[in-house]
Amino acid sequence: MIEVLFQHIQEKVSLSDGDKEAIKAFFIPKKLRKRQYLLQEGDVCKHLTFIAKGLLRTYNVDDKGDEHMSVFGWEGWWLSDFNSFLSGEPAVFNIDAIEDSELLLISRENYEALTLAVPIMDRYFRILYQNSIVTKERRLMSSITHSAEEKYVKLAESNPKMIERVPQNLIASYLGIAPETLSRIKKNLALRK
Repeated sequence: MIEVLFQHIQEKVSLSDGDKEAIKAFFIPKKLRKRQYLLQEGDVCKHLTFIAKGLLRTYNVDDKGDEHMSVFGWEGWWLSDFNSFLSGEPAVFNIDAIEDSELLLISRENYEALTLAVPIMDRYFRILYQNSIVTKERRLMSSITHSAEEKYVKLAESNPKMIERVPQNLIASYLGIAPETLSRIKKNLALRK
């Protein structure tokens, strides 16, 4: 599992053998079965989670019981309820496994210690946070300015892995549309080909 993390880190920054050895000590491996929770709304998020294998989702449930997808994460992604992780406040998101998954967890204390012990990790996390902000801004603009069909087409073009691995009803929720609308969009797109 740790090799997947090292590969991901080295796509952003360079690690020495000493850095790798030090990093290992800060993470706890965890396995989740399909549909098993990593975090439930109302609990405090105590870990940042790196996905070495599998597929997870972050979502909340409204008063009517409808789920609203926030993020999907697969190999090489980090997931957390970041506000809860940083503030210690109760989480507003649920995180569970869509597929059997292998994870690496790091606590807040170990996160802080890691960035002091291996300073290049501070740069690595800063790059991740910057990329995350850009992605969220683009998603927000897309949700405001694009039609349902345009949102689906852009998602399919930019993220074919998501279309292949995530169930259609969850993609519909992620796009903010009804599953029936997504089915109609896919049918219309297929007819145009």
